Amino acid sequence: MPEICRFFGIIIRMFYGEHNPPHLHAEYQGKKAVFDFCGNMLKGNLNSRTAVKLVREWIDIHFKELEQAWTAARQYQKIKKIDPLD
Repeated sequence: MPEICRFFGIIIRMFYGEHNPPHLHAEYQGKKAVFDFCGNMLKGNLNSRTAVKLVREWIDIHFKELEQAWTAARQYQKIKKIDPLD
């Protein structure tokens, strides 16, 4: 599963050929969660309100890039890295 971004100890990944709805996988301190592109946590738990808030903020900023990455991943094409939060 390609890593598309890393910031503040949070790792964001996306699988190739993944099922709908469009989503990403976030990991923080060994805890994992799945988020849709609206920032809803679909499953899992990062066990940190701050980490969840940061992931949601990052999703809001990079929504269009996430859609492009999703399209590429569904077609088994290279997924471009997305800038982290500063």
